[in-house]
Amino acid sequence: MARSTMRPVVKLKSTAGTGVTYVTRKNRLNDPDRLVLRKYDPVAGEHVLFREER
Repeated sequence: MARSTMRPVVKLKSTAGTGVTYVTRKNRLNDPDRLVLRKYDPVAGEHVLFREER
């Protein structure tokens, strides 16, 4: 069975400029604009903002 387009896979890239990425899924109805999450960046050694990459 194919996956729905309502919950696409998105790539989150670190705003610290370290090149670290996370991959997650989001609901397009609840989050129509770009997703921004605060997650741990192991290269920077701290929690930073990760923005959705297109």
